[in-house]
Amino acid sequence: MPEVLTSRYLFGPGPSNCYPEVTAALAFPVIGHLDPVFIERLDRTCAGLRTVWGTRNARTLPLSATGSGGMEAAFVNTVSDGDVAVIAVNGLFGERMCEVARRCGATVVRVDHEWGQPVDVERVLAAHPHPKVIAAVHAETSTGVLSDVAPLGAGKGDALLIVDAVTSIGGLELLADDWGIDVGYAGTQKCLGAPPGLSPFTVSERAFERRIREPRSWYLDIGLLGGYVGAASGSRTYHHTAPVTMIAGLEAGLDRILTEGLAAVQARHRAAGAELRDGLEAMGLELFAAEGSRLPSLTTVKVPDGVDSAAVRAYLLENFSMEIGSGAGAFTSTVWRIGMMGPNANRASVKLVLGALEEAIAKA
Repeated sequence: MPEVLTSRYLFGPGPSNCYPEVTAALAFPVIGHLDPVFIERLDRTCAGLRTVWGTRNARTLPLSATGSGGMEAAFVNTVSDGDVAVIAVNGLFGERMCEVARRCGATVVRVDHEWGQPVDVERVLAAHPHPKVIAAVHAETSTGVLSDVAPLGAGKGDALLIVDAVTSIGGLELLADDWGIDVGYAGTQKCLGAPPGLSPFTVSERAFERRIREPRSWYLDIGLLGGYVGAASGSRTYHHTAPVTMIAGLEAGLDRILTEGLAAVQARHRAAGAELRDGLEAMGLELFAAEGSRLPSLTTVKVPDGVDSAAVRAYLLENFSMEIGSGAGAFTSTVWRIGMMGPNANRASVKLVLGALEEAIAKA
């Protein structure tokens, strides 16, 4: 028989631990994806997603895909052969945006930044006079950097603004309508405190009117998906068998967040992130992301000279059943990524991580 884990402390870049209400909901009986009880649950989930996205968009729904599927849906519905996509690249997920857009046939205009730095809005807006889309990552999971996307929305002109909010939704301020986000995608496994497997997705009417009418992907066609959630007229059109259990878990996570209060949840994430950063610096460690642009939900810290990054992470896993993340790309062995997301965004978690990390550095 394989070993059965009873628990892990998930303090990496995601997934995070689930809210208890989510775990309980995952045990609900499986019902049909056209069952009236499920349709009501889906409607409540979409309404909750509108709240955490900060939008009134009718086409706001949980895609049956991970955040990477949400990324693909964003581009496959907005760009095709020869369309210009200006993409801000300040980490791994900006890189992935470029590759997805290229495969959709777009002419990609990269605006590269040093990893660890926020998006330079002026350079992005000046990169091309008439792009079809402008894209940026709000919370770059690979570097722990938070970028201000509102000025991109204010200066986008005729372009559509695509935003990755995977590590910000449900834990950080996110105002899609006010910020001019036309297409946004996210994930469930971070600040929302649910398992991976769904992508909270939102599309403005402006973007929907300018969508690719027959995108390369049938499955991710937002015109068909919008019909499934009754966005057009309230009537339903069958599209696919929805992951009913995952959506029950997401509904429970959204209920948990909105019962606590979205502002209170955001304040809890900010406080946990600040306390973690202060504690790491008190240990003599150096933070990686640029000061003033550090994510509350995910902190990046430089591995001290002479310390084996992988050995420290292995020590934490073996002795504390605790996961923290390695760095990404060229920083795999020189940076740690430590998440304080969802139910883990609290003072007790910070104290636990700091104590365990200090011991692991000394003994690994």
